[in-house]
Amino acid sequence: MGRYGDLDYARLTKGGVAVCAATFVLALLAQFGAAAAGIALPGWEAMLLTDLEYLSILGAVLSVFVFGVVLPLTE
Repeated sequence: MGRYGDLDYARLTKGGVAVCAATFVLALLAQFGAAAAGIALPGWEAMLLTDLEYLSILGAVLSVFVFGVVLPLTE
């Protein structure tokens, strides 16, 4: 057994990237859907969706870096 238990790093990396990609797509579709329907989003909602896109990109990068690089090297 490794230092952090029996973690499957490949599964954790793929799962983290998949969750972040799904979050990014949902936020993007919400913004494009509102624009296509002619609905004006309030400022806070547009900012929330934009922040969600940025945080999902950051989460995907960190997921790959932490679970794909750092943790396997510290075993």
